[in-house]
Amino acid sequence: MSNSDFAGVLEWTPEAKMKLKNIPFFVRSQARQRIEQLAREARLDVVTAEIVEQARLEFGQ
Repeated sequence: MSNSDFAGVLEWTPEAKMKLKNIPFFVRSQARQRIEQLAREARLDVVTAEIVEQARLEFGQ
């Protein structure tokens, strides 16, 4: 996944990007949107691995 895949959205840490890559491709876009929503709700400027993990727990994975 290149940095261009994240253009126009929140900045992602390398760790968060790696966690996103582990999400099945067919739900990755929806997951990314929900993860970014959680980050915005938390008033974060950067998506961290912790936010990705929080989303994973929310999704029940």
